[in-house]
Amino acid sequence: MIPAQFDYHRPETISQAVQLLQSNPDAKVLAGGHSLVPVMKMRLADPSALVDIGRIAELKGISRSNGSLRIGATTTYYEIATSDAVKAAAPLLAEAAGQIGDRQVRYRGTIGGNISHADPASDLPATVLALNATLHISGPNGSRTISAANFFVDLMTTALDPGEILTAVEIPAASAHSGSAYLKFEHPASGYALCGAAAIVSLDKGGKCSAARLCFNGVNSHALDAASVAAALVGSDLSDAAIDAAVDGHLTVPDPMGDMFASGEYRAQVANVYGKRALKLARDRARG
Repeated sequence: MIPAQFDYHRPETISQAVQLLQSNPDAKVLAGGHSLVPVMKMRLADPSALVDIGRIAELKGISRSNGSLRIGATTTYYEIATSDAVKAAAPLLAEAAGQIGDRQVRYRGTIGGNISHADPASDLPATVLALNATLHISGPNGSRTISAANFFVDLMTTALDPGEILTAVEIPAASAHSGSAYLKFEHPASGYALCGAAAIVSLDKGGKCSAARLCFNGVNSHALDAASVAAALVGSDLSDAAIDAAVDGHLTVPDPMGDMFASGEYRAQVANVYGKRALKLARDRARG
């Protein structure tokens, strides 16, 4: 399959990229290309121009300062999965990035492209949601930030306005006595998540749960925050029984997504199982 004809631009700065997007509302941003190029080949997307941000230096790299981790939008999955800084400050992100696609995909795909594409079956939306990430955005009206909780709007739809580019992802460093886990039930051919569960738990000095997060990919039109499950766990001893009761009693999947691969009812049941497994693994890692 061959995409329709398009113009190609390769800006050297963020401002140049924003200007190109502003001058052509039909243009699309190209980062790693693993999400956009396939849909262009299938003619599901037909942009008149591509703005390739892959070589803009200020969009690359991983740094840590003031208790937070900052990751440039064009940083690849491989760089994230193998980074000692990410493993130390946000091990959940490193674990999820290491499960995306295959090695070739991980060498080229980028965190910014993944999050901006907002495929519900991808691995990173629920991960950055669970990590309370702050997303840095540049556009025609300057720079702004938005929380991951407010970024994912609907199926492949985000809070990005026309002409805006996601430039960086900022994540608070993991606290002491915390553990995390990302587990997914994947489609055997594509590796996409029929259900992905991202869990984080923190323990107080007495070993009880002081905070928790549980978010899902693949079960809904966008990343799902199971906040009621997390709230039910706070103050508990995080025993298997406590986790099972919290998930069974409080996990709801509104409008579960069904398709040719799995029904909505099936995905909701898998979320129940994988949510419990991810929370228990996160607990075990926190107790370490």
